[in-house]
Amino acid sequence: MNLPDQPPTFRQPTPAELPWWWRLEDASGQEVSVGADLSGERFANRADAESWVGECFGDLAAEGVDAVVLFEGERRVYGPMSLHP
Repeated sequence: MNLPDQPPTFRQPTPAELPWWWRLEDASGQEVSVGADLSGERFANRADAESWVGECFGDLAAEGVDAVVLFEGERRVYGPMSLHP
């Protein structure tokens, strides 16, 4: 018996469905590890990714992040963008 695939609302999205993500960097350009509540975020579109970093930049800076780089899959879109004024 073959059952249909689970509908998207009942399964975790794949990386292909959430291709947008931020690389978090310190002042020297090295990747920074942050707390679980801020790490590994992925987004369906650029606007969601940019909104997230706009909402969380203070928390990211407090965790030692100096700059962020936006990626769509493996393609670098822009950055590094400083989190400091």
